Amino acid sequence: MSDGFDFSPGAQVPLQGSAGQTAATHALASAAYRDSPVEEILKANSEWHKSEVKKGKVSLFEPNLGEAFSRAVQTRMLGGGRAALIQSFGTEPQSVVEHCLAANHIRKERDTRLTLVTVLFGLLFLPGALLWIGVFQLRRTLAGSKDKKAGAIGGALLLGVGALAVVFLVALPFTGFLGWYLRGVIIAPVIGWLLAKRICETTAKELRECWSGLLAGGGLGAKVPEAVPGHPDETAREGLRHGLEKLTAEQRSNAVFYAGPKGILGMGTRWGNWTLAEELVPKEAGKEIHQFRSYDVIRAMHDQLKMLERGPLNSGGFPKPEVKHWIVRPVDENAGSVSRPEGQDVEAYQVKPHEIQRICNHQQFGAGDRHYLGVQFVLWDGQLIITMMITVTVLHETLRIEVTGHALGPVNPLFFSKPSPKTVTKPKTVRFWETTSHNLPLVEPKEAVRLAVRAPFTWYPPILDFLGGKLSLPEPFGLRHAWADKPWRHRFMADDAMRAATPVLRVAHAAALRVLNENGVDTERFGSRSSSLSGAVQDPTPKKVDVYDA
Repeated sequence: MSDGFDFSPGAQVPLQGSAGQTAATHALASAAYRDSPVEEILKANSEWHKSEVKKGKVSLFEPNLGEAFSRAVQTRMLGGGRAALIQSFGTEPQSVVEHCLAANHIRKERDTRLTLVTVLFGLLFLPGALLWIGVFQLRRTLAGSKDKKAGAIGGALLLGVGALAVVFLVALPFTGFLGWYLRGVIIAPVIGWLLAKRICETTAKELRECWSGLLAGGGLGAKVPEAVPGHPDETAREGLRHGLEKLTAEQRSNAVFYAGPKGILGMGTRWGNWTLAEELVPKEAGKEIHQFRSYDVIRAMHDQLKMLERGPLNSGGFPKPEVKHWIVRPVDENAGSVSRPEGQDVEAYQVKPHEIQRICNHQQFGAGDRHYLGVQFVLWDGQLIITMMITVTVLHETLRIEVTGHALGPVNPLFFSKPSPKTVTKPKTVRFWETTSHNLPLVEPKEAVRLAVRAPFTWYPPILDFLGGKLSLPEPFGLRHAWADKPWRHRFMADDAMRAATPVLRVAHAAALRVLNENGVDTERFGSRSSSLSGAVQDPTPKKVDVYDA
């Protein structure tokens, strides 16, 4: 089955992390290495996009944030027959996915060692292992209770069972092989737990180094050996490489989706709208207007908008914008999925130029996709995405130029939290008025048990999804917009978004007036209306333009 474009053979994982987009990319990628509770990600839910944590059957099998995030993102973005993805402007989604794969690879190596420990010290001494696991599960259940007394009972229960085990070990009435085996049933799971704790502690330090390295801006590269085929027969690795290439191709698609009040998915809501609509009247009486099309106006705007970075003064000003033709497809506000354009007019998720012109010139009224010319700025190291969208329509004798502003804010601050050591503070023995602090192990006893119990089941993740639960991602899914905040809470980001509107509007109008003049159109009314809008746009106020109060 063809995807519409050809993959060249090779074993290279594409380079990651474009300049100017690393902060948002690394913040999202850091979630793959985190060891906090999975419920933490619910704090990053926005007004429109909400993740869900689906509980499993046994709390001892539940994943932490890094495990659940890596599994969910990898499955959603690389899974076979997956639904279409929303572009992640300002980030490199392939880099995030590669870090999820790298984190899973680190955990897989840990789980291989833990499985060996579990078999030697757990499976061979199964009665004792089941007893200890049952106690830890009961303690975990009681600890999760809102009743503080129940949590204390759980801790006392563990101590009580430990004391009984010691008594039983000393006063065991059996001798011979049975006696030694029963003693092994009691002591072997404890030895296995100590070994498992050391393995988990080493891996926890490695994962935290990756986490802190990403947020420190070190540009840590993801190690994904599974994506590098060694020979043509390695179908799994070749399939993974194919999936990463497909992900990058879809990221470059020129088709986007308008979801009503949610705005253009991936670009944010529409906060401003400026419309110029006037009658097409010949410049000279008795003469006709020279024939032109909407795309002629759009092409002139395109050429001029690419020069936005140039100005009469050496004042810094705009960075180089991305000026691009977009095909916008309407979807329902609560749509659970989207579908990209297909057919002979689409190649590698890109709508071809001749089809773009046809949509621009002819699909201006009624059902169907629409054409927009977009000017996009990626600012604040990928944290702010400003997109000005321009559409030109001609209905009867009226030409309408509409400029709208879209803004996608920074990644939720949750993704920028750095790992902090686990410490305990106690008063000194002699100088009791002074305190001393020391670091605790990263892996608590109950965490080592959880990881050791999960390890043998990691060969088939759906079992863990059933037993422990999983993270459900918001749909239609895109890494960037799913966890984006509004830019209006940040003063400078809000200023940047609103300042971009005025020059874009004026350049678009100037280019349009030039085309109208060249084709014998009287531009007096257009010029007056343009001047009026040029004055109004100097004091823009962000509004919910797509929420119609009717």
